[in-house]
Amino acid sequence: MHTPPIGPRLARRSVLAGAALLPLSARAALPDRPVRIVVGFAPGTGPDLLARLLADALKDVLPAGAIVDNRAGAGGITAALEVARNVRPDGTTLMLGGVGPLAMAPSIFARLAYDPARDFAPLSFLAALDFAFVVPNSLPVEDFAGYLRWGQAQGQLPMGTFGAGTPGHFGASILGVTSRMPVEAVHFRTTGDAMAALLNGSIQGLFGTIALVAPQVQARQLRALAVTSPARSALMPEVPTMEELGRPELTFNSWFGLVAPAATPQPVLAALEAAVLRVMATPEMAARLQERGFRPAVTGRAEFETLMRQETARWAEVARLTQFRALD
Repeated sequence: MHTPPIGPRLARRSVLAGAALLPLSARAALPDRPVRIVVGFAPGTGPDLLARLLADALKDVLPAGAIVDNRAGAGGITAALEVARNVRPDGTTLMLGGVGPLAMAPSIFARLAYDPARDFAPLSFLAALDFAFVVPNSLPVEDFAGYLRWGQAQGQLPMGTFGAGTPGHFGASILGVTSRMPVEAVHFRTTGDAMAALLNGSIQGLFGTIALVAPQVQARQLRALAVTSPARSALMPEVPTMEELGRPELTFNSWFGLVAPAATPQPVLAALEAAVLRVMATPEMAARLQERGFRPAVTGRAEFETLMRQETARWAEVARLTQFRALD
């Protein structure tokens, strides 16, 4: 049977019904224009997928819905600068930010043109992605210990990252420092470029999200030597964790949350927080996130602010101990 398309009046009625689930004070403060979610990575990447899932769900609770605006570059810092400096703090522009621009960048860039603690208002923690360390299947190694032996004998070891100051860049650098390997970071703007370089052997290692690299690992085009998650991944249960291999310093993830410009009025922040929590806390959203490799971890503003503060201190200590520094 043919189902007719939803007309504008019915669509509007659906939005009003969703918004009615929010407290009256929250409904009154919601922006009446589309909310732009700025993402610092290209379409098709993990952060982009997360933002689009969120934007799709928010169409039922925001008066004018939400759209995704990709501002890729510098591991998310380009987007952070855009939102911190060039937008009106009225609730119509938010950023889906990650651990790189929100917690790591202050310690690893000598001249960072924004301050996450000063320039952003935390809105909601959303989800995390864990990593697998993968290498070309053509390398003469079978496991992580074999890779270390092989890598230490190389004069140069090009390793891919998705930008200076990203979790994968940190992973590559700390692996080189702690394993006495001559790692050279090679930054890529897109996951497609990085995967192509890995598959053809131009780079010889990559910390890629488990969901990104699992298809190539399962097709035996890449070899996964370890995962950075606290426990083994269901997508590659035979691959040990870094903790199991005695490398707890390489247990890390890429987390994501939603922030607004710092001067956004508190009633607007509270309304947006209520809307985001409403759509992110459903079993349907949790299932969609898990299907795409995310670990759902939704919290409100206060908890996310605490996490950002703790993570900033953690990465500052890591940067001090490892002398990790990105080029400005």
